[in-house]
Amino acid sequence: MNSLSARGGSPLRLGLLGAARIAPAAAIEPASGLVDVVGLAARERGRAEAFASVHGIPRVFDDYAALVDSPEVDAVYIALPCSHHHEWTSRALDAGKHVLCEKPLSCNAGETRELVERAEAAGLVLMEAHHWRYHPLAARIGAHLRSGVLGRIRRMSAVFDAPIHDPDDIRWRLELGGGALMDLGCYPVQWLRFVAGGRGVVVSATAEEHSPGVDRSMRATLEFPGPIEATLACSMDPAGSFRATLRVEGEGGVLVVDNPVAPHAGHELVLTTTAGERRERVPGGTTYRHQLEAFVEGVRTGAPVLTGGDDAIATAVLMDAIYTAAGLPLRGEARLAAPAAFEFAGKLTE
Repeated sequence: MNSLSARGGSPLRLGLLGAARIAPAAAIEPASGLVDVVGLAARERGRAEAFASVHGIPRVFDDYAALVDSPEVDAVYIALPCSHHHEWTSRALDAGKHVLCEKPLSCNAGETRELVERAEAAGLVLMEAHHWRYHPLAARIGAHLRSGVLGRIRRMSAVFDAPIHDPDDIRWRLELGGGALMDLGCYPVQWLRFVAGGRGVVVSATAEEHSPGVDRSMRATLEFPGPIEATLACSMDPAGSFRATLRVEGEGGVLVVDNPVAPHAGHELVLTTTAGERRERVPGGTTYRHQLEAFVEGVRTGAPVLTGGDDAIATAVLMDAIYTAAGLPLRGEARLAAPAAFEFAGKLTE
């Protein structure tokens, strides 16, 4: 019996690894009535104390290990640089903690498989934080696809661009798991997989490099069973602008979704068929609230989560294949080759 089961109906006690910019929206604000955020650990204690004070977190742990080993924590939300995901997800699972880890779950498919196997062996929930998947918009897209209104799907495209202006941002750092595909492109990869309902193959990929090995932008062509032709594009170019779209073309119609990544911030679904054009906006809370609800349900009841192990592996496999096709190293390889560069500094997400 785990500690949560032993405590009956008490709220899930969530500890945060990383005083990250995403943590308030992803874990702290949606926590009300779902979980108790009981503690925080960050790279620097002073930073952790300031963050905890602002957000009303009652305890600051001395380091990451102290938090994951604490009997006062049932589950861990990990919002560290991607290069740290494998180590600290492993440590948390080994300590008997359920884990909600920011995307991507790890630096490459090999690491992802290891984490999934570890979680399954321990009987613990491991969720990759692809929050978009839990909003009612995703279910609505799925309903349109299953209805057959589009006819046989022939082509699809997915784009996610978001400029990163800070030159010291960790997403520009190869050894920390940086790159446009890692931070942004993981979403289009998921969108395409979601539509196709099967495993795709990478036909070609081209990257524009910000620095050696780090993709400022990435374009890829894929093929899914059907066959369905697919294209993917993502960019962190500081000169660019925000864009997030999914387009699905079938023999009987076209489905276009604007902002599937964060529909609570505004979105539109446009379905065009021979019957005409229909525009929809799907009501719902924040993607992060829906995600946290699913995480808690998984912990409480054992219900499978939509972005669990198999899903994470399938996404990671395609991302590895895209990097390989583009002639860039897999994330994690730089860390293993140059461990001295692994310690991160500068302006950080964490």
